[in-house]
Amino acid sequence: MGRDILLSFISIFVAVDAIGVLPIFVSLTEGIERSERAKIIVQSMLTALCLAVGFIFLGKAVFRILGITIGDFMVAGGAILFCLAITDIINPVKKRRIPTEGLGAVPLGTPLIVGPAVLTTCLVIISQYGLLATLISVMVNILLAGMIFESSSVLMKVLGEAGSKALSKIMSLLLAAIAVMLTRKGIAQFLGKV
Repeated sequence: MGRDILLSFISIFVAVDAIGVLPIFVSLTEGIERSERAKIIVQSMLTALCLAVGFIFLGKAVFRILGITIGDFMVAGGAILFCLAITDIINPVKKRRIPTEGLGAVPLGTPLIVGPAVLTTCLVIISQYGLLATLISVMVNILLAGMIFESSSVLMKVLGEAGSKALSKIMSLLLAAIAVMLTRKGIAQFLGKV
């Protein structure tokens, strides 16, 4: 069980990429008071948790209704994750100013903390590591993202903008590798090798 939690945690940690989201969080919350920033962090964590857990429990039912197999989802999810990873590697971070009301829900809670990469990864790892390991990994990763955001001023001083961007690119490369692995496993399911 511990190994399953660790492996699912790593997959979701790479998909969440809280360190990569950190510069965006800093730019979005620049000039906002500490108490208001704390509220935004809590709102983002609750939004991300509700979305991820809801998708974990309803995703498979939707699959059954639509006639989608895990193999189909692995290939589609792998393709989407690969596109997201390539986009993150090639494009620089774009800074945006958004009103503080709802900032924690959109864009921080979704799509930055829990977006297509996390949802795809969650549904795939449920079949590999189980529901409990996936739920624990999602909750720990969202909590970790909140802690990283809370420590944003210290972390940005330590990493610097260049260090944060470099780490984000490494995470994107790992996400691309996970995408290739998902696609390979999905194709193997079609060929009856799994």
